[in-house]
Amino acid sequence: MAAMNFDEPMLNLATILIAGIVGGELASRLRLPRVTGWIGTGIVLRVLALPGLEPGSLGDFSPFTDFVLGFISFTVGATLHLHSLRNAERRLMLLVLGEALITPTVVFCALHFIGGLDAEVSVLLAVIAIAGAPGTTLVVVREARARGLLTGTLIAGIGLIDMVAVGAFAFWESLLRERSHEWQDAMLALGTEFGLALGIGLGCSLVAVGLTRRLVRPNFVGPTTVAVILGAWGLAQVADVSSILACTFAGIALSNIQHDTARSAEAYLQPFSGVLFAGFYTIVGMRLDFAVVIPMAGVVFLYFAARLGGKSLSAYLSMSAARVPRSVRNHIGLALLPHGGVAVGLLFFTQAQPQLAGVADTVVAIGLAGLAVNQLIGPSATRLSLQRAGEVGQDRPRLLDFLEEQRIVLNINGTKHELIQALADRLYATTPMLVPKAEFIASVLAREDEASTCLGRGLMIPHAMVPEGQEVCGVLGLNTEGLDLGAYDGRPVHAVVLLAAPESDRQRHLQILSAFASALTKDENLRDQLYHARSAGHAYEILHADESDALNYYLDEAIERVGRDR
Repeated sequence: MAAMNFDEPMLNLATILIAGIVGGELASRLRLPRVTGWIGTGIVLRVLALPGLEPGSLGDFSPFTDFVLGFISFTVGATLHLHSLRNAERRLMLLVLGEALITPTVVFCALHFIGGLDAEVSVLLAVIAIAGAPGTTLVVVREARARGLLTGTLIAGIGLIDMVAVGAFAFWESLLRERSHEWQDAMLALGTEFGLALGIGLGCSLVAVGLTRRLVRPNFVGPTTVAVILGAWGLAQVADVSSILACTFAGIALSNIQHDTARSAEAYLQPFSGVLFAGFYTIVGMRLDFAVVIPMAGVVFLYFAARLGGKSLSAYLSMSAARVPRSVRNHIGLALLPHGGVAVGLLFFTQAQPQLAGVADTVVAIGLAGLAVNQLIGPSATRLSLQRAGEVGQDRPRLLDFLEEQRIVLNINGTKHELIQALADRLYATTPMLVPKAEFIASVLAREDEASTCLGRGLMIPHAMVPEGQEVCGVLGLNTEGLDLGAYDGRPVHAVVLLAAPESDRQRHLQILSAFASALTKDENLRDQLYHARSAGHAYEILHADESDALNYYLDEAIERVGRDR
């Protein structure tokens, strides 16, 4: 009987998935992030060296790991929706600036002046230290069901930080590879890298936009965007530029050109994300060789400590300058600790350059050893930061979640009573309600007769309490020219939000109502966009720009202020 051949990638991938899933569940029962269990399982599999799972066979899984890394990069890029980040610009700019300057400076000084490493080794490790781990961060945030200012800043910032890491590495690698001190050449190499990656990402996104607008049916938007990820990664490989950058730019472009398509792609892959991440991070663990940690434990610890210190210092100073709440300023540095795919890619790129042969082995050995430590500790550090900031378990439904496109009405008109009647008709046509429509309308009108709900600056929010068991629901009516409804400030009313809130949590929903009104009336840019929405779909995009959109941050902060003022 012929010997069994275990060199079958599909069978081996199944083994990796099963092992990773079990390891992740065991870690979860120990109250550790699943990603820690996945990586730890990979390390164990490497030590066991089962047939078909030896370190030398990991190249067989490159198509799988490349796709997952491309999906992570695309997803992170898609979070950089410019409309959503308009109120976060200052803190993100300062965070990225701190990461670009402070973190590599701290790491370089520690390795060169304390550790005694060669300057070329130190500078390469310093710029690699900038890189984060978007995939690990996303997994931890989703698993912790975290939401808040720190979470939003972390998710938006991690993609920008990785782009800075790639740019800084391209600049210094160009100088060192050519042994040239002509910074103009390095800047040209940097511009070429980013320019080609941007062109590839933008081109792939434009193809997807054209297809989805003219040919592809809605149920194939997700698969089309998967093709964008594959295409961006593959074209970048052909052009010999960063595939991670190309996929990130593809996400940024698609999110800002046609945001619904990017959201559809994420929703399409969401059910498979557990399988993708479990397999990916188990394979990442299999790539980590802890045997290299022991001989150089001292310098690896120095690298780890310097990177943690640099990120903590840069985050603290940048968030202090941005005047963010203490919960963000004090904890975001630790949340940035995970080190992931971009760092691995930069290390392997260093190893592949013949001109860097003199320093590559040292850089890769220290970098991978530090990465191994970071991958095991980093996810728990991020989870701890989210807990200390009070954002774990806060991924609850938001006030605006009910405002789907079908619950937005344009060109409303009439008196107050006529408007409430028309909006109630739309509410009952689109939402299961536990109270008869006539009774609900009577309650709203009685509340309106008691005191006007015209809140000024074009906003009116008529509302009524409904029985327990009814979710918060409502409809939005818009009129571009504005209606004279007797607002106290004499301004025309452009937006009418008819709300139904459960009686069981009356005080909480009144606080949310007040916070929403405060947020909308104080944000002139958002208000102007909403009041002049071209369609119900356009209004939906304004209100639901992204999970971390600025309006929801305004709402969170306003609710906190209302709670403190009680």
